[in-house]
Amino acid sequence: MHIHVFESNQRHGEAAAKQAARAIRDAVAACGHARIIGATGASQFEFLDALTARTDIPWAQVEFFHLDEYLGLPDTHPASFRRYLLDRLLTKVPMGTAHLLDGEADPEAVRRDVGSRIASAPIDIAFVGIGENAHLAFNDPPADFETTDPYLVVNLDEACRRQQVGEGWFPDLDAVPAQALSMSVRQIMATREILCIVPDARKAEAVRASLEGPVTPDVPASILQTHPNVTFFLDRFSASRLSPDTTPWVTD
Repeated sequence: MHIHVFESNQRHGEAAAKQAARAIRDAVAACGHARIIGATGASQFEFLDALTARTDIPWAQVEFFHLDEYLGLPDTHPASFRRYLLDRLLTKVPMGTAHLLDGEADPEAVRRDVGSRIASAPIDIAFVGIGENAHLAFNDPPADFETTDPYLVVNLDEACRRQQVGEGWFPDLDAVPAQALSMSVRQIMATREILCIVPDARKAEAVRASLEGPVTPDVPASILQTHPNVTFFLDRFSASRLSPDTTPWVTD
């Protein structure tokens, strides 16, 4: 587990993008293509801006998978993660293939279809965040650490839904969908390399619990402690509750 703490969001986004670009290039060099997973949300803004600005990524050889999407939300809605990915990634780079989750279609059919595609070969790199309730993708606590299904239909807890209101995606709690399609914890953990990108003070307690607490479904992102190749990109606010005495980390 590698932890990097940065003074600014711009710097932490640039550093994460640099490592992501290296991982994509390495995968393409090794087998001719790269299979990646991407997150959405406010925490990924600086990272995606830096990633799409780079000119050293062979996007045409990249196959992209979507982490999660609200059920019943049209892609015209400002909170739609399909819309987010189109606006912030897929219209900015010449992506080879992208598998987006259609939240308006039959969820069982979508999860089976995209699930079969992602399970067809190993995933090289995943870009993820951590929620205010320590969720990983939309796996809210207590998360299912056991299922082998690549995608699940999940119920969103109140803390998760309040985060979406607080970030400005929805006007109030009633407007936030109660369910979503989410990549499962085990599917995320099967990735060869994970970059976990988590800025902002409101994530500080979730970061502390995920990195320094016990591994438990009650803190879904704590499972990342068990991954052999994970790097955390934090800012000084999200890292503010970490203890340098118990968790090795470096400041950039």
